Amino acid sequence: MGIFDFLGNVGAKIFGKGKKEEEAIEELVNKDLPGKIQNLKAEFKDGVVTLTGQCDTYATREKAILLAGNVTGVKQVDDRLTSPPKEETTVFYTVKSGDSLSKIAKALMGNAQLWPKIFEANKEVIKNPDLIYPGQQLRIPKV
Repeated sequence: MGIFDFLGNVGAKIFGKGKKEEEAIEELVNKDLPGKIQNLKAEFKDGVVTLTGQCDTYATREKAILLAGNVTGVKQVDDRLTSPPKEETTVFYTVKSGDSLSKIAKALMGNAQLWPKIFEANKEVIKNPDLIYPGQQLRIPKV
């Protein structure tokens, strides 16, 4: 898919806990996408994460990119993952200050009550639907 840009100064704080950055990213992705990526490898240098491995679906590939990118200290993700072909066009959205899942659903999907669909599409990235943060990138599902 290419190179994806992230803010770098927002996101999950997983570095500096006694593991190399690569190990921390691989652990995060494998924990939230168990068994979905074979031979996952992450390299980290100067704020850029390079991901390799074989994903079971294209959606898994997108979720892995978001998991790795929504980490404090990550400015870019270089996607070198493989996967089956994309089945639909995915819209990505960067959370802004004051956003909520219902506000995003209203703006992008036409109905605030569709916020659970956004949560479900991003459950690996969002652990609590009330806790999203500016700069976080999300997948917006088709209605």
